[in-house]
Amino acid sequence: MSASNVATGRYLRLPDVKAETGLGKTSIYQLIREGQFPKPVKISSRAVAWREGAIEAWKADRQAQSDKV
Repeated sequence: MSASNVATGRYLRLPDVKAETGLGKTSIYQLIREGQFPKPVKISSRAVAWREGAIEAWKADRQAQSDKV
């Protein structure tokens, strides 16, 4: 994760999260229920988003797990 990502505090909406992870909506929410994916942050009364840094950390963790195999 680069320093610029942390500094901007950027939020990603679901289409961006899907594009970043290659997962579909159902898979993302299933992994959240299982405690294996970052929870979204409520950004308004009807919208949620994910912290970009949390998604980047999740991807790095997945890569590290993959490298162990």
